[in-house]
Amino acid sequence: MNIAAIKGMNLDLTDAIKDYINKRISSIEKLCSGFEPSASLEIEVGKDTEHHNKGAHFRCSMNLSIPGIKLHANNHHEDLYASIDATQEDLRRQLKDHKEKLKDAKKQPRPDKM
Repeated sequence: MNIAAIKGMNLDLTDAIKDYINKRISSIEKLCSGFEPSASLEIEVGKDTEHHNKGAHFRCSMNLSIPGIKLHANNHHEDLYASIDATQEDLRRQLKDHKEKLKDAKKQPRPDKM
């Protein structure tokens, strides 16, 4: 899987944040193994605003492009790392569901063979 970009909006992307993102997307990379080499992932993390001190103002957005479909997950949370976790889980679920659809489509009998 190709990680096209990791962007930070209204915050500095430290090495710790990048390492955490890379660690969390390893499960997505495993699921994308059948779509190589054209799978591409874009990640954007950051703050929605600079002036809020309370509430869900950290966000994470992930866009995964694989042949035939583009998957998108987005999440807001009070903690940056929790936002990354929730977004990764959502994208992982979407990818798993898509792979199940492809697998089920192969199992169905063809209309001309009935």
